[in-house]
Amino acid sequence: MTPFSEQRTLARSVQCSGVGLHSGKPVEMVIHPAPINHGIKFFRTDLPNAPGISAHFNRVVDTSQATVIGTDGFIVSTIEHLMAAFAGLCIDNARVELTDYEVPVMDGSAGPFARLMRSAGIVAQPGPRCYFVVKAPIELKENGKSVAVYPADTQMITCSIDYDHPVIGRQSRTVVLANGAFEKEIADARTFGLFQDLEYMKHYGLAKGGSLDNAVLVASDGIVNPEGLRFADEFVRHKILDCIGDFSLLGMPILGHIVAEKSGHAFNHMFLNRFFVSKEAWETRTIQLSRPGRILSPTPSRPWSQADKTAALPRA
Repeated sequence: MTPFSEQRTLARSVQCSGVGLHSGKPVEMVIHPAPINHGIKFFRTDLPNAPGISAHFNRVVDTSQATVIGTDGFIVSTIEHLMAAFAGLCIDNARVELTDYEVPVMDGSAGPFARLMRSAGIVAQPGPRCYFVVKAPIELKENGKSVAVYPADTQMITCSIDYDHPVIGRQSRTVVLANGAFEKEIADARTFGLFQDLEYMKHYGLAKGGSLDNAVLVASDGIVNPEGLRFADEFVRHKILDCIGDFSLLGMPILGHIVAEKSGHAFNHMFLNRFFVSKEAWETRTIQLSRPGRILSPTPSRPWSQADKTAALPRA
């Protein structure tokens, strides 16, 4: 997520097709360029008058197995991988048209979407790009899960997971989202599931479109997929991908360091609500670049210590 001072959109429309991960239904998707300040909006062309909805956290209606937005009697489901691709490529404005309610799963990562957008070309627009600039820490902790954001002069994410499973275990990774790191390190990490959870998923009518072509299946003694993992720590990389997609629903990128511990879609959404009301801890502003890849911002000149983070936490 190299910083940009101008908004960006696609140079031309692109199209793909696939199946929904949970519905199993075939779906076609077209991504069109959009004007400045349009944001990312989804349109259901299978419904009368092709109703639309903005990709925004206040439109989220379900986070149980995916991030789902909805309004006026219709939904758009499993948007997180596509949203991560938009955010990772710094695309601010796009019109997404779907022929059903679920975004196609593709290979279970954001890689196909990122490459599709790259093939279209990405263009700057004559409108300033605005950022949430974090001035003081914001934290949310509950039942061993936590999400926090701290002041930083770049866009950075640290994510940790801890599964009681010998194949996954505890994994942690930090990514500075600059210089193409999203596409190199995160975009191709696939969604995953445990073999022991398959019956639960089937009972509730989920993962009807899931297969070894679009998910990593983890058995008690190893990876079921014959090709194995794409990265040794593909699991935590995918959690970072999900985090990028979920946090993009704020509508503007965060200039700060996001730290997530054992979080998921539901807890990420809870944090977005906390973040948005903690207005004393951030400000919105455009940026100027001192040189490519670096942002001028009013953050401390030394790293924040744990004492700094604790002292600066909002008391509400």
